[in-house]
Amino acid sequence: MLSILSRPELLELNESRFEVKFKAGETIFKQGTSATHLLILTTGLAKLYVEGVQDKQLIIRIIKPWEIVGQASLYFDNRHHYSIAALDNTTACFIEINAFKKAIQTNPIFAEEFIKNCTRKGIFNFEKMVSLSQKQMHGRIADGLIYLSSKVYEDLNFDLHLSRQDVADLTGMSKDSAIRILKEFHNEGIIEMDGRKLKILNFTQLERISETG
Repeated sequence: MLSILSRPELLELNESRFEVKFKAGETIFKQGTSATHLLILTTGLAKLYVEGVQDKQLIIRIIKPWEIVGQASLYFDNRHHYSIAALDNTTACFIEINAFKKAIQTNPIFAEEFIKNCTRKGIFNFEKMVSLSQKQMHGRIADGLIYLSSKVYEDLNFDLHLSRQDVADLTGMSKDSAIRILKEFHNEGIIEMDGRKLKILNFTQLERISETG
């Protein structure tokens, strides 16, 4: 999105930004706090999650470098409706909200791309709701693994930044259930797990499990 902006617009945004380094596990945004800045990761990964009752969490998605985060607060109530925490050592760039709004108001092409970006995130959330509400646990784990390999790591072989609890929070189930199903997938030759190293051996089978729910 930022590549659409002119050099003067980029310079103006640059004047309103600052960078902060976070260690793995540190909170970047806290649900319920005032939203004064948008976020762009420049290095590392982070999890975006909703905090529920009894300290339960639901991970909505994983944030990668150069994704703009925080648009939901721009034109609503200037509050964070989710939390974001670093999954590894991360560098985050914060852009002041009013400066970002000005770029939207003065650059129609940028504004259109911003709307497209928000729409894509909305559709992703709809698809996630279907997975969590209509699929059995095996289908949800399959969806989670497909998402991680296709959208986050873009590889069938990766070092998983998520803990087993995070995997459970990503798929809307208990930690014990997530661990049990991952072991089943491992024993059936669908995936190979060694600590945090994960390799998908049979992506077609994962897709079949996802489709059947």
